Amino acid sequence: MAKDAKPEAEGAVAAPKKSKKLLIIIVAALVLVLALGGGGFMVWKKMHPADEEEDVEVAAAKPKTEKKKGAKETGPIYVALDQFTVNLVPDNGDQFLQIMISVEVEDLLVGDRLKNYTPKLRNNVMLLLSGKKAAELITKAGKEALANEIRDLINEILDPGAKPGYGPVKEVLFTSFIIQ
Repeated sequence: MAKDAKPEAEGAVAAPKKSKKLLIIIVAALVLVLALGGGGFMVWKKMHPADEEEDVEVAAAKPKTEKKKGAKETGPIYVALDQFTVNLVPDNGDQFLQIMISVEVEDLLVGDRLKNYTPKLRNNVMLLLSGKKAAELITKAGKEALANEIRDLINEILDPGAKPGYGPVKEVLFTSFIIQ
């Protein structure tokens, strides 16, 4: 009997250790949930500012192409064009330009239209590129000017009435640019 009494006394002592462990686990889980909730709230606040004045200013600055309420904003949409290789106007012997272009468009529909007009776009871009001199394209300003010219050329094909600098193509990006 003395042996039987001894385990009961140990069992009584062991129970508080389990409840302390359980209490520590519950407190740790509660702290974790609160920390995650607070972090999520901070991220949400940064993405959705509460200042209504800022919302009014942004709404006034946006063009007529506002999205429907509840529509998700998507990231930028890029369409990669095939590689262009052209002979440049000779300065010092024969030189050629090899570039790869990605085009940022307003939406997926413009991307599809861009693919439909690919032969005409490629022709006009090739004609534009072949009229350039290597000296014009070496500098950063020359590359930026070329990107703007290509953007305006593509916008003129996709939206003939668009003003230069405006249209369905937002930006032209060079993913490869080689002059030899």
